[in-house]
Amino acid sequence: MADPLLFRSFTLRNLEIRNRLWVAPMCQYSVESEDGIVGDWHLQHLGSFARGGAGLVFMEATAVTPEGRISPRCPGIWDDAQLPPLSRIVDAVHAHGAKIGIQLAHAGRKGSTYPSLPGFADGSVPIAEGGWETVAPSALAFGDFAEPRALDTADIADLVQSFVDAARRAVQAGFDVVEIHAAHGYLIHEFLSPFSNERADEYGGDLAGRARLLREIVRAVRAAHPELPMVVRVSATEWLDGGFDGAEAARVTAWLAEDGADLVDTSTAGNTPGAPIPVGPSYQVPLAAQLRETGALPISAVGLITSAEQAEGILATGQADIISLGRPLLANPHLPISWAHELRAPVAEELVPPQYARARF
Repeated sequence: MADPLLFRSFTLRNLEIRNRLWVAPMCQYSVESEDGIVGDWHLQHLGSFARGGAGLVFMEATAVTPEGRISPRCPGIWDDAQLPPLSRIVDAVHAHGAKIGIQLAHAGRKGSTYPSLPGFADGSVPIAEGGWETVAPSALAFGDFAEPRALDTADIADLVQSFVDAARRAVQAGFDVVEIHAAHGYLIHEFLSPFSNERADEYGGDLAGRARLLREIVRAVRAAHPELPMVVRVSATEWLDGGFDGAEAARVTAWLAEDGADLVDTSTAGNTPGAPIPVGPSYQVPLAAQLRETGALPISAVGLITSAEQAEGILATGQADIISLGRPLLANPHLPISWAHELRAPVAEELVPPQYARARF
C-alpha cells in the first residue's frame, strides 16, 4: 500500500497530528493516594503509547470535581496541585513525537464506585468508607448503585464552570487537546438519555433540553479557549428502543459543530445495565458512519478494531476519519509501528525509536 490513510497526518483545528491511529481513554484506577494526583504508573502507561507510534494519546477520564471521579482511585484536574505530575506526562509523550489529550469527565450517578480491577468489590463505595453522595439529572440509580441526588440549576451552572476551569488547567499543564466525556453513562450522557433524565425544566424533555448541558459546556470551553482543539465523546446508541440513539446523536453532532467542537469520538452504551449489545468486529463503526454522513464534523471510530486492514478499510470506505484503539494497545503498545510496517506506510521507519531499531516490526 503506497500511502495508507491510517498513517497520514491529520489536522485538528490548528494541531497537526502525525497519524490517524489514536489511543482511546482507558481508566486505570491507579491513583493510590486517592487525591486525584497521578504517579509513575500513568507516566509509563501513557508514555509507552507515544513511544509505540500512536498519533494522539488520550489520558483517561479525569474528574473536574472530587465528586466527579468514577472511583476514589481515579485522577482529577480540579486543583492546581494536580498539575505538575500531569505536565511530566505531557513532556514524556511529546518527547516521543505524539500529541496528548485529556478526557474531562464527571461520573454522575456512576461515581463513588470501587475500582474496576481484580480483587475489588463491585458497586458503590459507602460514604463511611471514603465514598460520597453522587449526583445526576434525576434521582434515578444506575442498577444497584446508590441513589443519586438530582442537580438543581445552580449546581449545573457550577458544573459548567468546573469544566471551564479544568480546561484551563489542562492548557496550563501542556495538553494539546481536551475531550468532553459525554458517553458511557456518566453525567453528561445521563442528561442526554431519556432513560436517566426525567427533568421537567430546561435541562430535560426534548432533545434540545437534554443536550443543553453538553452544549453549554462546549460553548463555555470554546469561549475561554478559542484555539484549543476540542473533541466530544458520545455514546451514539444505548442499544434499547426509546433511548438516545443514532438519529439523536446525528442532530447533536450538528449542534456541536455550531458550538465549536472539532471532532466527535463515537462509542456506544454504558447508561442502561443489561442492554443487549451486539459485540463483534467493528460493531460500533456503523454509528460512526451515521454521524459522519451529517458532514458536520470529523468522526472517530472505536470498538473491536483489531487489524491493520480492518482499520484502513474503515477509513478508505469513508466510515470514519480517525481510528481509536483501546484494548489492543494494552496488549501491544507498539501496535501502531507494527501496523505501519504491515501497511508499508512511508513513515514506518520514522516511527521506530532508534533504540528499538533492532526489533522486527
